[in-house]
Amino acid sequence: MSTETSTFRLHRTGRPHLTPAAWPLWARLALAAGVVGPLVVAAALVPLRTDLSRTNAALVLVVVVVAVAALGSRTAGVVASLSAAAWFDFFLTRPYETFDITASGDVETAVLLLVVGLIVSQLAARARRLEVVAVTDAALLDRIHRTAALAQSANSADVVVNHVRGELTELLGLRACRFEYGTLIGRPPRLVKDGTVTVGRRTWDVDGAGWPEGETELRAYGNGHYLGRFMLTPGPGPVPPLQARLVAVTLADQTGAALDTSGPVT
Repeated sequence: MSTETSTFRLHRTGRPHLTPAAWPLWARLALAAGVVGPLVVAAALVPLRTDLSRTNAALVLVVVVVAVAALGSRTAGVVASLSAAAWFDFFLTRPYETFDITASGDVETAVLLLVVGLIVSQLAARARRLEVVAVTDAALLDRIHRTAALAQSANSADVVVNHVRGELTELLGLRACRFEYGTLIGRPPRLVKDGTVTVGRRTWDVDGAGWPEGETELRAYGNGHYLGRFMLTPGPGPVPPLQARLVAVTLADQTGAALDTSGPVT
């Protein structure tokens, strides 16, 4: 992980976390919207604050929080909730333009605004995560189906190997991927059947510590016999989830089956 010291921050748990500077552009924009959006809307309601009930004003701000949480991230939604509660207090409750609240009803409304915003942010994040999982599942299954169809129709195992190299590069976010046929040389880290990574005889915490240094091997077997291995060079992005790594193992197995049927790669 030495090349990523500017992007990742290691916590005491050893888990790498993206720093704000490394967040995707959409995440940074959503976070900015979470800070600024409630401020702009609350300021726009100032001319109406004597006629608009506090409850209705809070509902308007809840809409802003929902929009940020739905389009952004949980973090952006939480920030929007805090911002909405603060600017509701500042602009829309007496005494105006201070962070003091004198009426107990306004205190309850501000607290409810914050609580509702936090709940909505959590629900939006969960719904978005479930949607991503469903889309990802479909995409992963499609990779397996494509490779299986190619393995059955290809005249040469070279075609399957080259196809799987491309699939693995995209699936795992690799910088490079090559295939070695023949005798095993050395003992590099290995991506094994259950989707974990081993270094020597111990399991490597790939989810927490990232890929091990250097190349990681992914072996291809046919009828229980070792036939070759993919050598994976990790890219600069985050470690792919376990589900993606399991699909990678399946693709290697399909390669092994093609090699066993068609003969070695030339």
